[in-house]
Amino acid sequence: MEIKGIIFDYGGTLDTGGDHWSEVIWCAYGKAGVAVNKAEFREAYVYAERELARTRHILPEHDFGDLLLIKMRLELQWLSGQGLFPPAQVEAKAGEIAGICYHSARTKVEEAVPVLKELSEKYPLVLVSNFYGNVETVLKDFGIDTYFKEIIESAVVGVRKPDPKIFSLGVEALGCLPQETVVVGDSFRKDIEPAEKVGCAAVWIKGKGWTEEEDMQTYPNTISDIRQLPEMLEKL
Repeated sequence: MEIKGIIFDYGGTLDTGGDHWSEVIWCAYGKAGVAVNKAEFREAYVYAERELARTRHILPEHDFGDLLLIKMRLELQWLSGQGLFPPAQVEAKAGEIAGICYHSARTKVEEAVPVLKELSEKYPLVLVSNFYGNVETVLKDFGIDTYFKEIIESAVVGVRKPDPKIFSLGVEALGCLPQETVVVGDSFRKDIEPAEKVGCAAVWIKGKGWTEEEDMQTYPNTISDIRQLPEMLEKL
């Protein structure tokens, strides 16, 4: 194919190296000494995600550190309400876990920067992300906002993955045809499948997923590290 533009996902693609964010947070729980089992943690994770979708906790000016602290408070408050975590430790441990996760995300984004720089010199890049209305602040905090021609954020445009329409918006922002566009993402269901439905090619950065089903899924254009992306694009 003749590539004329690239659409990137953000969360899980540029900030975790392909791992689902729940896996990053679960690892941070262990480092912070939060003694809950994984099933309990996953319930807390789902609760926090639903609460963030239901109530506007995240504001446009919140950077990623702010976002993580809010999420960790919600998770630990839920665990505390279930009698699984001491209420007096919520604030301190939320801060500790958020700090661990923020450092992890910054490290992964720094690994992605040379790739973004290289590709942005060859193609227009657009970001398409399910996010909370503050993704521009997050990108600026990590110093990567300038690589993207435009940002399509679910909380702003009112369309969420896996709805293919959000990728159609990304293609439109690029000014390319779908068959000239490559989508790069970490979720087979939310990135790869809907990208193909609108006629784009796709590259899957595959790490540890949310479900065993996704972990077992295979796809021809799969990489395990964003630094492998330029070579993969040459093969498309």
